Amino acid sequence: MTNLTHVVKRSGAVVKFKKERISNAIFRAAVAVGGRDKKAADKLADEVVERLSKEYSEKNYPHIENIQDIVEKVLIKNGHSQVAKAYILYRNSNIERRKKKIQKASVPSTSIPWPKIWKILDWSIRHDLHNIESINKRVEKGEFPHIVHESENAYADEVGMAAELISNRIDKLKMVLITGPSSSGKTTTTIKLEQHLNKAGFQFKMFAVDNYFYDLAMHPKDEFGDYDFETPQALDLQLINDHIMRLCHGEEVSIPYYDFKTGLRHPNSTKMILKNNEILLIDSLHGLYPEMTKSIQDEAKFKIYLEPLFQITDNSGKYLRWTDFRLIRRMLRDSIQRAYNPTQTLEHWHYVRASEVRHIIPYLHTADYIINSAMPYELPIYKARLGEDFIKWQKVYQHNKLKEDAAIRAERINSFMQQIKGYNDESAIPKDSVIREFIAGSIHNY
Repeated sequence: MTNLTHVVKRSGAVVKFKKERISNAIFRAAVAVGGRDKKAADKLADEVVERLSKEYSEKNYPHIENIQDIVEKVLIKNGHSQVAKAYILYRNSNIERRKKKIQKASVPSTSIPWPKIWKILDWSIRHDLHNIESINKRVEKGEFPHIVHESENAYADEVGMAAELISNRIDKLKMVLITGPSSSGKTTTTIKLEQHLNKAGFQFKMFAVDNYFYDLAMHPKDEFGDYDFETPQALDLQLINDHIMRLCHGEEVSIPYYDFKTGLRHPNSTKMILKNNEILLIDSLHGLYPEMTKSIQDEAKFKIYLEPLFQITDNSGKYLRWTDFRLIRRMLRDSIQRAYNPTQTLEHWHYVRASEVRHIIPYLHTADYIINSAMPYELPIYKARLGEDFIKWQKVYQHNKLKEDAAIRAERINSFMQQIKGYNDESAIPKDSVIREFIAGSIHNY
């Protein structure tokens, strides 16, 4: 038992003390260096709590920095120098990220695809879809079906261009990777790309990395104790590399099967081999992450990055954030496909975004081609579906110190959502649209 009851966060907010957060942080650091011993992490957390109990009391709350200092000392004292290093690096990366956010560094990031953004902005202006006001006016004039047609054509052109670029390099390729952050539309885009390439006479074989998740008991957790499926460390990267290397050399491998209901991976489930005219097709969050496919040379890979790169401003001239639209997409998809309450998705988006910033965005510049999956007609559809809910969610979270991230996102989305004119009739949206991946009604099976 401990006499500690609360902790002071960096923001100054006082929240309840939970030993589980210390244990999870230690385990995540261990996972980063190849460790998977949860019991050892729990034991080390006990020692941290014991030290904290001697230095702090019910009336003298420790600051989060004090706790992290002690964690580092306990790890080093017990001979876990590599884990301590990973923990320190993770801690320092958080500090640097906060500094950059505060300072709003003026140096443009290399992870921002400026040429692509200018092209999308030009398209948006030419089609009068560059701000909420112009979209509202077009919808009010009865042009929603036309907006759908224009948006879908632009997306189809991008998929077609990706297929052409792949065709030009097909003789040297061993795999095509379709990657991007959560709810970018990777699954639908993969299906459409495969259709293009099949017509051109090329054959692809899907390699599902989701089958390579570690057993749930070995999964890292986020700071709130939720299992984190977003980090690449949740995947058995060593086994993935072994299998794709052997497949590319013409060998047969036994693909495992991961059961999400039980949280267990079953080995040697399906035999797989590549024929001479077949290329691996991988749809994964972490396709750009170097460790994912390090066993294959870069010239043998074609990497596609996918994201809804909206170039739309609100009524005050502020550009809407891509991550907010992906959050809305995932809220809708999770509620339909997984029976999640949308607030569950909203509350957990913080670690989805954190993993993207660490493991996806930094490698965007290594992509061979970028596809924009944004559809301007999404705005009126989402307003009709969730507009009233965001009014409620903003009120629910605004004074909840434990859900600060959810509060910020709910307020920001509600701010622009209330400027949009809702539209209920979704019949103009094609049944094979990438948006059907999130709102249902697709001819594709997900």
